[in-house]
Amino acid sequence: SWIVINWRELGTLILGVIFFGIVIAGLVLNTIFLVREIRRNEQQDSFLHAVTHELKTPLTSIRLYLQTLQSRTVDEKQRDEFYRVMLADSDRLVSTVDKVLHAAELRHGENKFKDVVDMEKLVRECLEQARTHHHLSPESLRLLVETSAGTANVIANKEELRSALSNVLDNAIKYSPEKVDIQIELSADEKVSVRVRDRGIGIPRAELKRVFKRFYRVGDREVARVKGSGLGLFIVRSIAKKYGGKVFAESEGPGRGATITIQFPRAV
Repeated sequence: SWIVINWRELGTLILGVIFFGIVIAGLVLNTIFLVREIRRNEQQDSFLHAVTHELKTPLTSIRLYLQTLQSRTVDEKQRDEFYRVMLADSDRLVSTVDKVLHAAELRHGENKFKDVVDMEKLVRECLEQARTHHHLSPESLRLLVETSAGTANVIANKEELRSALSNVLDNAIKYSPEKVDIQIELSADEKVSVRVRDRGIGIPRAELKRVFKRFYRVGDREVARVKGSGLGLFIVRSIAKKYGGKVFAESEGPGRGATITIQFPRAV
């Protein structure tokens, strides 16, 4: 009978420990879930703030110039300058809206027409577009091509590849010092790789993987001075994954520049 009583007590103790373990596990899981939700909400708040700023700033600027043109007479030179600034602000608005819409499309996995894309030709087009848009000299964006293994062709939607390349180039220019010095390397072996190397503010090593998350922006004072939605590199990663490729960042740290590499399977 003594053994039976002790077994009962032992059984109760074991059940108590198991129950206590379940309660603790539940609390831990609930805490993890809450922390993730808080972080997600913080990222969304940060995104909304950034996008609101990206929309409001050019709209305010355009409105100010229009009010000036309406209220007083300006000479032709000044009027042309007003038009130039308003067009630049309009481009900024369109770019922000396009990024938000494109991110939504990629998140829902919308399929687009695929074709064989000549990456060398597309990279050259994107470079010319970036030089024109940012008023850069040819020396600011230098292209090195190494395609001894064959043509640098990729099977994908051309406009989505253009979007990925343009986002990487825009980021490199945006985070560069006043004198832009960016090298773009295109190579083709088993994969087609585009490597964009800048001499800008760099990325802390702990942030190299996080920069591709949706809404994410590096919490650095230098980065905070440059406005953005936190969607550019997320779009790049989504497009790379969509076509069987990958993207990764390299940097020796703040002030040491950064390199973004996009890779896609080569179409034989």
